[in-house]
Amino acid sequence: MTGSDVEIKNSSRRRKVGLIGAILGVAAAGVAAGVATERYLVHRSKRADDEYADEEFGVWDFDEELTVTTDDDIDLHVEIVNGPDDQADAEGEPTLVFVHGFCLDMGTFHFQRKALQGKHRMVFYDQPGHGRSGKLSKGEYSLDALGAGLRAVLQATAPTGPVVLIGHSMGGMTIMALAEQVPELFESRVEAVVLISTSAGKLDQVNFGLPDVVAKFRRPLLPVLGIAGPISSGVVDRARRASTDLAWLLTRRYGFGTARPSPALVSYVEKMNTTTSTDVIARYLRTLYTHARLLVLGPLRRVPVLLVCGDRDVLTPLTHTREIAAVLPEAELVVVADGGHVVMLEHADEVNEAIETFLKRVLSR
Repeated sequence: MTGSDVEIKNSSRRRKVGLIGAILGVAAAGVAAGVATERYLVHRSKRADDEYADEEFGVWDFDEELTVTTDDDIDLHVEIVNGPDDQADAEGEPTLVFVHGFCLDMGTFHFQRKALQGKHRMVFYDQPGHGRSGKLSKGEYSLDALGAGLRAVLQATAPTGPVVLIGHSMGGMTIMALAEQVPELFESRVEAVVLISTSAGKLDQVNFGLPDVVAKFRRPLLPVLGIAGPISSGVVDRARRASTDLAWLLTRRYGFGTARPSPALVSYVEKMNTTTSTDVIARYLRTLYTHARLLVLGPLRRVPVLLVCGDRDVLTPLTHTREIAAVLPEAELVVVADGGHVVMLEHADEVNEAIETFLKRVLSR
């Protein structure tokens, strides 16, 4: 190789290095601009007038706190709120049992707890891997196990007498799993059921409001996420905590339907989301995406059912609630305008009114 050939080769290499450097520079500038834009948007959103700016989210009164251990050795954190004094010894007065959804905790029912306190005996608990409950030591979480966990909570907190089951999202699926496992319970003790923003299956077909060409790539990634969860969860969790502004924006986008939801409310839901570890999330994915109970909802036909869903829910879309309504033709359906996935927080007054009207009618029989 001549000296001129070497010079040409070195010159070509320098151009490539320079090009790569330019590309990396542009990419870095783009990332920096994106982060700056993200922070600006969050800061601007949080400066908006906020009706819940002084709300003490996650702070409630309760009369009893206990731990219920499931068959797979998970300790569930449970709180009991007593009803009116004259209900203490009254037979036939139901206990309301609230079951929260994926990546949330019992705080999901913050406004329902406040509205119904003093009117009914209520039970709240954190599902496995969520809130203050324990985690599965190994393996994947299953809806069958969640159904068994709900049964254990019922046995510990309301061993006799009627109950009303109220579930949001995965909590509704937990109730469906319980109905499949113990159908006779819906003949003898379950007085009514409220299902909020939930699904009886086909979650693997939800596009989360994304274009179909983008959404189709999520399915091949699910097995990878399941395997990577235990390995990379620590790294991902640190990244999630570092990207709080992005997490806030995503929570607003996917949890809410109104254009300008309460910033404090978004922050409250975002805190519940990010508290759920990546490892827990990964180990729940398979059971959620393979959930299929539309054909086994028979036990729910035996009790009054209230279905509630926001018309802008992109996680468990209204079409899924309508599918449940088609199988349960006697069920009452309430569609909340501009409601997202956490409709019972976003439009608390409407949801509370629907629940209280339903309970008055059902329990006065």
